[in-house]
Amino acid sequence: MPAVKIRENENFERAFRRFTKQCEKAGLMSDIKRHQHYEKPSEKKKRKLAAAKRKQRKLRIMFGN
Repeated sequence: MPAVKIRENENFERAFRRFTKQCEKAGLMSDIKRHQHYEKPSEKKKRKLAAAKRKQRKLRIMFGN
């Protein structure tokens, strides 16, 4: 769980921004969104396959194969 200590003379908005960035880096927001609704196993498999295809395409473009 990300935690932020408010520095001396730091306003709340800046500390809150740092907290939200830490949550995004930790992957909490995407995890919460993924667990809001039930995902069927076939949909999960389809999503993972699409992500793997995107990753392979990106690597092919990077290395020129």
